Amino acid sequence: MSSAIPPLSRFPDDRLERDGIWGRHVVNRACDGWVYGLKDQTLCFTGKIVVDGEWLVRTKCDAKAKQRGAQSKTNFSAKVSLVVHGDLSAKSVSDARRNYSDTLLGAEYERRRRNHVHVVDSKGFGDLIHAFPAPCLKLRHPPRGSSPVLVPPQAHYDVLGAPLRTRQVGRHDREELAVDLSSLDKATAAHEPTVSVLIAHLASREIKVHTYARNSPKFDAGWVVGTELFIAEVKSLTGTSQDQQIRLGIGQVLDYAHQLRHRGSGHSIRPVLVLEKKPADGRWASLAQAVGIRLPWGPRFEAI
Repeated sequence: MSSAIPPLSRFPDDRLERDGIWGRHVVNRACDGWVYGLKDQTLCFTGKIVVDGEWLVRTKCDAKAKQRGAQSKTNFSAKVSLVVHGDLSAKSVSDARRNYSDTLLGAEYERRRRNHVHVVDSKGFGDLIHAFPAPCLKLRHPPRGSSPVLVPPQAHYDVLGAPLRTRQVGRHDREELAVDLSSLDKATAAHEPTVSVLIAHLASREIKVHTYARNSPKFDAGWVVGTELFIAEVKSLTGTSQDQQIRLGIGQVLDYAHQLRHRGSGHSIRPVLVLEKKPADGRWASLAQAVGIRLPWGPRFEAI
């Protein structure tokens, strides 16, 4: 067991150790609760890493991280920017009460000196190697004898991904349908402002909007209110057939909700079809109500 990491009790929050690896300058890495990628990260692994049911030996973890532009260190140091926390149940730990390894103690120490070190679990590492953002886990001091020490930053993080951000018009996902891109851009030009207004509307109610998690259906937006999980598809109605867009959106959001319910996640799923503006034909509101879909439209989104 490495002895390079000093006990936290030796250093109050307002004092920095000035010798050895702990004397380097504080980087002041920022964190909004998410790790958005592995590029330029310096990783350190602790515990057994299991991704999608497969145990990844350390050399394979290193290789997968390198493919995404990261480098790995065998031991923790002040250069480490991301710790991947695996199963420590069969490992010797430095802090048995909290089940902290030397590496987790090092991450906690760096955080206390305002040099943020990201911490993700095995699932988060799986997200990152598949180019999905991962939640940065909080380190807590639980009551004596309790666990766990790692806390996800949000509820429903098995369904919801990182905070939703609008895309730049003209960019397209690899898996989008092969259609006339000039027509698609016209729709996107109306789609993205609708997404932005939706985010702002929910933010005014202190509701955070998220994108989908790696193993979730590819909905446009998701958020939580109380015990309910809202899954939304956003449709523009400018320069296209309104009926076609709304029919497509209804099918998509019903499919997303069915997949999540069938998966048995235990969430109370509420499908939502968000429209750019009020549809010309009033029948869509009654149809949506009949099949259990909320149908808000911009700019006020009164049905949310």
